[in-house]
Amino acid sequence: MKPPGSNSASAEAGSPSLGEPEYLAVGFLRRPHGVHGEMLMDVHTDFPERLKPGLSVYVGSEFRVMEIASCRAHAAGMLVRMRGIRTPEQAGLLRNQWVYVPAGDRPPLPEGEYYHHQLIGLEVLTDEGQELGSLTGIIETGANDVYIVRDETGREVLLPAIPAVILEVDLPNRRMRVHVLDGLL
Repeated sequence: MKPPGSNSASAEAGSPSLGEPEYLAVGFLRRPHGVHGEMLMDVHTDFPERLKPGLSVYVGSEFRVMEIASCRAHAAGMLVRMRGIRTPEQAGLLRNQWVYVPAGDRPPLPEGEYYHHQLIGLEVLTDEGQELGSLTGIIETGANDVYIVRDETGREVLLPAIPAVILEVDLPNRRMRVHVLDGLL
């Protein structure tokens, strides 16, 4: 399940720009834990430190506004309790739902780094002007990401996300300029 909609607000204002999601998923509520209304949550953000008591989040496909009352690390995820949820039965009603934050509240990244959702859909051109297609997916390999570029015929090219290959990312014009290494085409 993906966050809905898009917003035409200005990216300079910190709001999503045209084609970007209004909300970003930061967690997935699994099941109640214990007897005080806590839930096990899978974390889906690179910034888990922003998930703290007092933060307003949106839960489920109806984007129900809730406030985190408590949270703490647990195994590979977190244990969270929402304000007003005090029993395992109440927590169970939130089972298997996504937790979102507004996209405009996302932390800024260092110069030259981008969120994946900002890159998906970019038109990809070689440094010689050849159209390769659009960026349709990103594979996280550990060493560096690999961008999946697909043309209108369905042919795919895999590009390593390294400075020697990714020459320019132009978000306002929704384009990426790349240098294709020998043997990749």
